[in-house]
Amino acid sequence: MSPVKVLVPDDLGVKVLGESPALAAIRYEPGAVWPADGHDAEVVVVGFDNAAAVGAHLAELPRLRLVQTLNAGYEQWLPWIPPGVALSNGRGAHGGSSAEWVVAALLNIFRDLRSFGDQQAAGVWEHRSTETLIGKRVVILGAGDLAVNLAARLAPFETEVTLVGRRPRAGVRALDDLADLLPRADVLVAMLPADASTYRLVDGAVLAQLPDGAVVVNAGRGGAIHTDALLAELTSGRLRAALDVTDPEPLPPGHPLWSAPGLLITPHVAGSTEGAEERAWLVARTQIERHAAGGIPSNVVAGPGAAPE
Repeated sequence: MSPVKVLVPDDLGVKVLGESPALAAIRYEPGAVWPADGHDAEVVVVGFDNAAAVGAHLAELPRLRLVQTLNAGYEQWLPWIPPGVALSNGRGAHGGSSAEWVVAALLNIFRDLRSFGDQQAAGVWEHRSTETLIGKRVVILGAGDLAVNLAARLAPFETEVTLVGRRPRAGVRALDDLADLLPRADVLVAMLPADASTYRLVDGAVLAQLPDGAVVVNAGRGGAIHTDALLAELTSGRLRAALDVTDPEPLPPGHPLWSAPGLLITPHVAGSTEGAEERAWLVARTQIERHAAGGIPSNVVAGPGAAPE
């Protein structure tokens, strides 16, 4: 059986997929015409960017059966997937590093590390006690790879973690339960995909249910949190927050979030760590090998083989 042809957007992909005898990796340039030897490709691997530039050309591939992303986020590709083609995402590649960022942000806030850094810069030795992550009650909006990884990394801190998903199931509460969960939550973490149902899900009414001093964290998509509502809570000093994603993004100079009190901002780097690209390509290779063997990739999120919502 001939290897399955896979169009890939970078040289690392050629290397990693080239190590599989079931796959034949062919390099393409996003936005350019497909290479001559790739017109009969069954699979195209895509990154986070260039959705319109690449997506507009997917219908030109008559044998295309699978589009594989390198990120967990896939919403920007949905409008471009031709009928009968499956879309598989990069779930499993960045969950650990994103969870690590959340833990780091919470430790920074609760242990007041930025303030101690200011003391160091000023040459001031001033002993004082801080809050602790130990024993905190954490509500995570999301129940996928990111949320499961975060729950595992919070466990050693003896935290009480509750996952909240679209529907209730074993170990997962429903969104309808938020009114019961939020008034006693020390931390609310958003790890949600971007779609109509999650846009500004964390609005003023949701934030108002959190107790004074609670910490709001977003490591999913910026649009999940209503920016103006969060700004109002931060400005009043009632809540604190850590954002790796924002709405708008990138955050423009002069935006009031930059100077909001009690806020830690990083520029969408939670999954940007050493080895991130290699991990993403290994996940992609596993998914594509399943397709090449005649199976359904476990990460299929749309098209043939996708589980119903």
